[in-house]
Amino acid sequence: MTSPLKQIVIPKEKAVFWLDKNGIWHNEHGKFEHPKIIAYFHKSIRKDDQGYHVFQVRDQCEEKVYFPYEDTALFVFDLKGTDTLVLNTTETIPLDPSRLFTRNDNLYMQTPEHCIKFGQRALMKLSRMLVEKEERLFLVLDGTAHEIQQKPD
Repeated sequence: MTSPLKQIVIPKEKAVFWLDKNGIWHNEHGKFEHPKIIAYFHKSIRKDDQGYHVFQVRDQCEEKVYFPYEDTALFVFDLKGTDTLVLNTTETIPLDPSRLFTRNDNLYMQTPEHCIKFGQRALMKLSRMLVEKEERLFLVLDGTAHEIQQKPD
């Protein structure tokens, strides 16, 4: 029988890194620079009852570092075709137009578990499907216009 792994939990108040409103990792020295480290941090994001954390298993320990973030912890970094969103975690989820909303000139999708913000690359790809009429924004998919709700700041 194997014994459970020891757990190390770091609260977000003691984390030495954070995620800004654009999905960029920072520490006290500035923005993370190394692409593989950035990708590793994004891919390691998990959520539990206490919030978002970076999770890893190393040296016979499970480590959870809860981290501060400015807006959301999850971002749409890319779009596959017209209906699949690629998140910063590398997970893919379907685009659900009924769950889209805007706030402070940003686009989000609310799922039952997460509020996900669209990054610039994903917005550029999605922009060809966005139409503005009478100060209302619509996403046009397969010839159907879906109104995107605007939420107050």
